Amino acid sequence: MAEETPLRADARLNKERILAAAEEVFMERGAGVSLDEVAKRAGVGIGTLYRRFPTREDLLAAAYSVRFLAFAETSRARAANFAPSDALRAYLEELVQYSNVYRGFAASLGTVLQIGTPGCLATSEEGARLLRIAQEAGAVRPDVSFDDIVCVATAISLATEKDGSPRARISHLVAIFMNGIVER
Repeated sequence: MAEETPLRADARLNKERILAAAEEVFMERGAGVSLDEVAKRAGVGIGTLYRRFPTREDLLAAAYSVRFLAFAETSRARAANFAPSDALRAYLEELVQYSNVYRGFAASLGTVLQIGTPGCLATSEEGARLLRIAQEAGAVRPDVSFDDIVCVATAISLATEKDGSPRARISHLVAIFMNGIVER
């Protein structure tokens, strides 16, 4: 994401209001909610919203950035205590769980991770790092890419986002995937 020029006080306030409204509306109604509704909740015009966030994915990435930063930090701290493939498995399970915070977010996960917010960058870098470590240890096939990890996370998220308590199902589906990429 390109370095942003400092915003005027009113523009900064509008951006903060949009992000707060987006968080509320996405939590209540899901990621597919009308962006007009987000703008109305924030008390700004739709043009103001689109000036700051040209696409839905830009808004989702910005709203999720803090969560993704925390996720990446937790993953990095935890990874030192796990074998490389177990660290990658834990990352994938938690990425799926994070993707289910806003109903409907999973469908945009791959695009959102490419937006370039600090959280998206940290999450992508951590996943790529864990994959590389697992591959260097010979624990994961060398033909697996981080894009493959994101595709699987998206698929598992979509499959489990309507479950009331999907944790066991997520673990099961991640285990199936991990068994398929283990280097034999």
